[in-house]
Amino acid sequence: MKLAKMSLVAAMLLGANLYAIDNVKVNGDVKVNYHTEDNDAAGKADIFDKDASYADTALHLGLTADLSEGVSAGISATAVSSLGLENNLVSNVWSGAHTSTANADTDLGVQVDDAMWIDEMWIAGTAYDTTVKLGRQALDTPLAFTETWGIDTNTFEAAVIINQSIADTTLVATYIGKSNGSASETATFNATNLDLGNAGYVAVDGKFNSFYDGVYAFGAINNSWKPLTAQAWYYDLQSLAKAYWLQADLNMEGILVGAQYTQIDVDTTGAKKDKAYAVMLGYALKDVVTIKAAYSSVDDEGALGLSNTATANGAASQTKLYTEMWWNYGQVASTGADSFSISAEGTVAEIDLFAAFYSSEIDTAATNDTSVDEIALTATKSYGPLDTTLAIIYDDIDTENAASNKVTTLQVYLTYNF
Repeated sequence: MKLAKMSLVAAMLLGANLYAIDNVKVNGDVKVNYHTEDNDAAGKADIFDKDASYADTALHLGLTADLSEGVSAGISATAVSSLGLENNLVSNVWSGAHTSTANADTDLGVQVDDAMWIDEMWIAGTAYDTTVKLGRQALDTPLAFTETWGIDTNTFEAAVIINQSIADTTLVATYIGKSNGSASETATFNATNLDLGNAGYVAVDGKFNSFYDGVYAFGAINNSWKPLTAQAWYYDLQSLAKAYWLQADLNMEGILVGAQYTQIDVDTTGAKKDKAYAVMLGYALKDVVTIKAAYSSVDDEGALGLSNTATANGAASQTKLYTEMWWNYGQVASTGADSFSISAEGTVAEIDLFAAFYSSEIDTAATNDTSVDEIALTATKSYGPLDTTLAIIYDDIDTENAASNKVTTLQVYLTYNF
């Protein structure tokens, strides 16, 4: 019996060697984000005051490995923590994944609770120019995508098939079953109810919920003529809408030209279509400066707007339209928005500099139309594995029949990569 056991162990070890896990990589980062603002609205605190500031920290840790030839897998987790600063230096946090607890000692106020979740857990296989990826993963499609601008990232439970059998062409088929974006929020006691997560787009505790009744997405990206990249996407949001996205981008000897058109057809009888187009013109002088100007227009008869469908019920949901603002997300994708932007970026003394002006006029069906102007200035520099960014943002928000609101914001982003 002892010999039999030894033989079995030897056989198991031999099998492990034949199918050894290879190319194991650990990756991740630690983030610290800080935001403070001066808001001229009545009763608002001054810049750097506790009640005018919010901060958050996050740890992201991932592991990927090759399981066998052509097969790989990955898993990663994210944890967010206020470090207890909400009753000291700041009054709020970035992430919408936090919840809160009232302390028994009323002098201690309300504490913001930490949150942790598995944001990626996938397996992928490649054969015959085709890759299949199953599980929790980040996605980057025009109308359903992972946002990365905050302290954390929203992800999806999805099946993705990518085929490159046709020269210079990538075909994509995706089914999305669940998402932990704020648009899929189902908890009744969430960050929105608590007025937490001033820059949040992840559901409370990072929980994955049904993404509508399931979403099918199909895309084709072609680069047969090297200066031009064209893409077309079709979405079927079950029991809600059908959507389309068309885009072409030209980069020829530094000249940048782009065009976008998108449309969402809501299944509800009598509902109006959400439609938008955008154009972009720019010039890139290699290693010196890139300048862009863009214009977009969203039809004023739609119902949904054209922001990220995975996070669109949040106050700040991004859009892929060329005119998207640096900070005041979603405005340019609102129903009835006519917007333009001008931006310039370059590197001086190993510091990446960016400056932009954005303007959006939002003509709503109601009488209270809104105009939003934004100026953004950023400076980014890396010190080995540490990335640092300082941002100064000015927003002028003017709503018809209401007082205008001017906000000057200072932000600090620190990311340590490993």
